[in-house]
Amino acid sequence: MSQEGYDKLVAELHQMETVELPQVREAIAEARDKGDLSENFEYHAAKREQSRLLGRIRFKQRVLENARVIDMSMLHGDGVQLLSKVEMTNLTNNSRMAYTIVSPHEANIRERKISIKSPIAQALLGKKVGDVVEARVPAGVLRLRIDGISLSS
Repeated sequence: MSQEGYDKLVAELHQMETVELPQVREAIAEARDKGDLSENFEYHAAKREQSRLLGRIRFKQRVLENARVIDMSMLHGDGVQLLSKVEMTNLTNNSRMAYTIVSPHEANIRERKISIKSPIAQALLGKKVGDVVEARVPAGVLRLRIDGISLSS
């Protein structure tokens, strides 16, 4: 995982633990004060939200416990690997695209970051500039030519 991705997860976890969880606990306390809990919709909704939030917190804690931050100085830019920014051309329609290959927890298509477990990243791994790869995606087979590889910063 990149340092940026790790820091982002730590910040999300901190936000959930210090802001969101106290808000949910306060909502439960307010709903409890309204009386009969058996028919109190607000109480049950707040308890469900607390359960969902605690599940997300536990998940992020486990991710952080098992995360390893990649030392960028140990990476080489000659082949496609984790944290590589790959510029490529779709040979079917000659459209150009660029993606950074990241851990599954950092993937965000809006930021042009794809998971190392995605079909496109799997097809690209270990390849070099000039190689043509075929990636099997739900829409069919993509033929991609690698135009450039650099390490993301």
